[in-house]
Amino acid sequence: MIEIENLSKKFGSEIILDKLTLSVKKGEILGFLGPNGAGKTTTMKIVTSFWPASEGDVKIDGISVNEDSLKTRAKIGYLPETVPLYDDMKVYEYLKFVAQMRGIKKEDFENRIKDVSESCGLNQVLGKPIDELSKGYRQRVGLAQAIIHNPDVLILDEPTTGLDPNQIAEIRDLIKKIGKEKTVIFSTHILSEVSAVCDRVIIINKGKIVGEGTPGELIQKAGNKEVIYVKIKGNENEVLNKLKAMEDVDSVEEKDKESEEIYGYEIEPKTGVDIREKLSKLVMESGWSILEFSKNTVSLEDVFRELTK
Repeated sequence: MIEIENLSKKFGSEIILDKLTLSVKKGEILGFLGPNGAGKTTTMKIVTSFWPASEGDVKIDGISVNEDSLKTRAKIGYLPETVPLYDDMKVYEYLKFVAQMRGIKKEDFENRIKDVSESCGLNQVLGKPIDELSKGYRQRVGLAQAIIHNPDVLILDEPTTGLDPNQIAEIRDLIKKIGKEKTVIFSTHILSEVSAVCDRVIIINKGKIVGEGTPGELIQKAGNKEVIYVKIKGNENEVLNKLKAMEDVDSVEEKDKESEEIYGYEIEPKTGVDIREKLSKLVMESGWSILEFSKNTVSLEDVFRELTK
């Protein structure tokens, strides 16, 4: 559905995108991740024809953005990070305005506004001025304007920024619902959302792809390493030195401090080695106390940090 081929973008001598190539299948929700400045928003603006590429091309359903951007834009719904709303308009007036801009026939206005209002949960606020809406409802209106012309492709740039946990859950469910019928590129910094919503993930850094696959595949590629977190009461230097000297330990990192004698440590054992029994024995023989103990596997957040550091 979306083919991005050797896409490059330069601002002066600065390279933002460096021959980026990727594809998104019809009906797929793609998580598009990367640190600030990685090139995510730049990619989305080129796909939606807001910016031209320095090199390369984007094809939407086989149509080149370079050759016929009007046709490709008609197939795309776009929700930028800053939602494009007119605060002095009421919700219904705004959606009608967007419908007109999108070339929807007058006789179809009512049906389209009704459909997107139901899909986005806006029926209760259609008569309200936009400047009176909560952040969550403003995001819903932004999604409604993005889908009012029933596009094949939906581009969402940080759609849950600034929302509280309840609002995030609502928008997440809405994206999953929309994603059943459309191709979605979904950019976010909230990695738990990626695992909950996305079929596949692409991680970019400095304009290049550094990771690709399902959330599970990316974690598996990281080696399924386990990390032991332990909070110990004892002399800081003694504890740290003895933990680092343990057999089958790859690394030890001091994570937090509760008091002068109580510290939390993250211990990474060698792959496939269970050090819990040895660790317990060391604590007892050293006269320390264990206040917390947990075993964690690698998360998508760990993979993200490793690939983009």
